[in-house]
Amino acid sequence: MPFSDYKTALVTGASSGIGAAVVERFRREGVEVHALARSGEALHKLANACGCIPHVMDVTDRDGLTALTDKVQFDILVNNAGVDRPKKFLDADPEDIDLLVDVNLRAVLHLTRLVVPGMVARDRGHVVNISSIAGAYNFGGNSTYHATKAAVSMLSRQLRIDAFGSRVRVTEICPGRVATDIFAHVHGDSPEIRERFIEGYELPEARDIADAIGFAIAAPVAVNIGHMEITPTLQVPGGLSTAKPAKAG
Repeated sequence: MPFSDYKTALVTGASSGIGAAVVERFRREGVEVHALARSGEALHKLANACGCIPHVMDVTDRDGLTALTDKVQFDILVNNAGVDRPKKFLDADPEDIDLLVDVNLRAVLHLTRLVVPGMVARDRGHVVNISSIAGAYNFGGNSTYHATKAAVSMLSRQLRIDAFGSRVRVTEICPGRVATDIFAHVHGDSPEIRERFIEGYELPEARDIADAIGFAIAAPVAVNIGHMEITPTLQVPGGLSTAKPAKAG
């Protein structure tokens, strides 16, 4: 369904990176965008720049989300908020597990529960779930993150089934490495981290992901773009590693 048929959007994790780029993209299309994030200063700066409606709120605040979705009927929902605590699962902290499940999965489930039934009743809506290539491919040190993103991937497929018969569309976006500040948030902002993850690489920008989302939303109502995997041209996921058994002592 073209942007002109959508009036309101809710974007989580909206204060920076992909979330902020999506907010700006939607505002250029004339959509009323409710931008939700914990960082009040960055969120209000974004609101002053593009005219979105800021909501300084943790995405795990179920009462706050319920109150917001009771007041506003959303035509577009972008589940973008996410966190990571890279660590081998053998060394996982219980607090990290709870945090990733709460933010990356539980919040997505509850927001979807609050918003999608209204979309189905109005026969209009689009859900965009920002997943990750980590939901489909394995790489070391992110086991809980992989698990939560795989769950979001399956939810995206199941939503199509549950909303079948209505013009509610679901798009899963699976980014690889993107030039955003997520690496600084996870690993700390330092020259070493920027060199490790950003500098010297040819990477998609946050606005490239936002444009891909815009493409999916702007498609005719008869078209559902269900899945996009977006990686740098010079990045491939996966690989093959084989280890020899440890020698007996």
